[in-house]
Amino acid sequence: MALWEVYNHATQVRKNTGGILDNTRYSAPALEKGLDIIELLAGHPEGLSLADLGKTLGRTTAEIFRMVVTLETRGYLLATGDRYVLSLLLFQLAHKHQPVRSLVTTALPLMTQLANDVRQSFHLCVYQDGRVLIVAGVESPERFGFSLKVGTLIGMTDTASGQVLMAFQEELERKRMLKLHVPVDGELPVDAKQLAADLARIRERGHARMPSRQVRGVKNLAYPVYGRTGHAIATLTTPFIERIDNAPVPAMNEVGERMKAAAQTLTELMGLNVYWEPGASGS
Repeated sequence: MALWEVYNHATQVRKNTGGILDNTRYSAPALEKGLDIIELLAGHPEGLSLADLGKTLGRTTAEIFRMVVTLETRGYLLATGDRYVLSLLLFQLAHKHQPVRSLVTTALPLMTQLANDVRQSFHLCVYQDGRVLIVAGVESPERFGFSLKVGTLIGMTDTASGQVLMAFQEELERKRMLKLHVPVDGELPVDAKQLAADLARIRERGHARMPSRQVRGVKNLAYPVYGRTGHAIATLTTPFIERIDNAPVPAMNEVGERMKAAAQTLTELMGLNVYWEPGASGS
């Protein structure tokens, strides 16, 4: 079968299965080996030796040696003594991706102004293959605050950001997101009926407001950034910290109103869809 025939067949399978391919039929073992190494090292900033990589992945040193050398040669890995760590190449490539770059570039000035005005930290999230990825963040200008790191993967079902991304989708897309859902470490299980009720309430309110299910004392506010079709393409979120001293900082309701306005502005500035090619026609 020619390459274009494989591609056409895979495309048809995607259409017939709601966008999900039979991974066993279209697997690429060598590529999977390389991705396994990258994903493993992403969770080990201290690095791992060749022996540790093989042991953790259930492979022999000989099996992964050539792949590790190739990844190092291409600049994805760095050798520090007998350990290998990820370089910043993946980070650089991610920020060259036009949709994400446009979204982040447009959002950061708004987020910075918002943080300075209401004295809270903010982050911007997008959906990525069953998980939620933080693509931008601005810390509170206060002496203390709570923030999440850019590049962090967070839960889809137990966070305000993830629930907002799901709430403002068509039912078919929401089911697809849940089918592809990959829990992150520590992600709490969520009852399906409770989740459906939570998402319905978010749609009714237009945003999510909930106590953090990861950290005590934090209340999360999340507002959708809409695409051209009216579906959420990102969320603007704050892990709201309530001050109990005499500091003159805005209350949670005021912060929410400012976030709503910022999310609406970001939607407008992005031309209503971060993934819409400039000049594309549409209704």
